[in-house]
Amino acid sequence: MDVYKAGSFKDIVAGNSYPGRGIVVGESEDGTKAVAAYFIMGRSENSRNRIFKKEGKTVLTEAFDVSKVEDPSLIIYAAVRAYKNHLIVTNGNQTDTIYEGLQKNIDFAKALESRCFEPDAPNLTPRISAEITLDEAANFTYKMSILKSADSEGTECNRFIYNYAPISGIGHFIHTYECDGRPLPTFQGEPRRIIIPNDIDALTNEIWISLNNENKISLYVKYIDLIDGEDEERLINKNI
Repeated sequence: MDVYKAGSFKDIVAGNSYPGRGIVVGESEDGTKAVAAYFIMGRSENSRNRIFKKEGKTVLTEAFDVSKVEDPSLIIYAAVRAYKNHLIVTNGNQTDTIYEGLQKNIDFAKALESRCFEPDAPNLTPRISAEITLDEAANFTYKMSILKSADSEGTECNRFIYNYAPISGIGHFIHTYECDGRPLPTFQGEPRRIIIPNDIDALTNEIWISLNNENKISLYVKYIDLIDGEDEERLINKNI
């Protein structure tokens, strides 16, 4: 088994009807772009009643039909925020925790020490997060994290932080659930290594087409040029 081999996103999620919410971060094949992607899925009507909305450099989850909202506490949040040379991507309001930490010179891992998995027993959904940090030499690094319950009762929170030096054409993919289930089984192991193409539309289409059609909701993809800082973005909402 080649532990360093990267697979396609399609192959990694093949047959998995519910990976939940997922983050991809990496570097384009030609080494010129930092790449981030975030998707959400849902099984309940409350979870499926969402879209992504962009406001400036922030991507928010928002109710598609406000009249159908049951509980907004865990489904409405800023999923993507930028602060100076940092890009933050998460599956919950810990986006703001990381953002406010950066404002106070508190790093990614330290900021997340104040957070744990979501209070949605029996699923105890993990909080997944990523941060891209660009530097002035057209380089970047990235970090990923998962905060998950230590047991089925939610007795303690285990916090895992992963620090990456980018490799051209390689990304890492982390998601909330191993698969569908009742309760939903928490993601296990390290973030999966995936292939990152040069073309933003190629990655966007691969992710969107590969996700279960009934459960997928929204997808956001961003490519940042490491030379001039310009970015390309794609945003897909099933409900629009």
